[in-house]
Amino acid sequence: MLKVLGGFIAGVVVVVLVAYNSMGSMMFREISSPYGVEETVARIQQNIQNAGNGWSLSGLRNAAKPIELDGGNVLPVLMIEACSTKYSGPILKDDSLRFLSNLMPCKISVYKKNDGKTYIGMMNAELIGSLFGSMVGGIMKQVSADQAKFIVFDASKPAPAMIKGTPGAASSGSGAGAAGGC
Repeated sequence: MLKVLGGFIAGVVVVVLVAYNSMGSMMFREISSPYGVEETVARIQQNIQNAGNGWSLSGLRNAAKPIELDGGNVLPVLMIEACSTKYSGPILKDDSLRFLSNLMPCKISVYKKNDGKTYIGMMNAELIGSLFGSMVGGIMKQVSADQAKFIVFDASKPAPAMIKGTPGAASSGSGAGAAGGC
């Protein structure tokens, strides 16, 4: 009996350790880009604008800038922000799910590593959505399918211009929102 209990406990420990060590790579994805940082951003922005399903750009942030202003030196990191009211609306209308607003807008980071290559970082929307029940899981599965289209590049087409600042921002100067943004 002691051997069985010891084996069970050892099995649980192994499963917990494996899950702990692999959770980060399961929750987030990193994909190599064939282009530089700015061209990758521009191509993703164009794909988002052409995606349909209510997607619109809501911002572009330079995550490296505050570090540079503080005297540090870091490789480029740009964060594309996009949202679809088709997907965000049902979640934001539900009081019990509104806390998930911290996942909005959808962010895709584009960055350079010390190997000189450009990478795209994204949350695994389908996996994370599945943690919050069938309604959120179903929505985030659709978000995940759309995100997969955002990072498909047509090398035969010239690179579009990168949209800097807050795309679609209110013209009132407040910058408080984006047309169709979250």
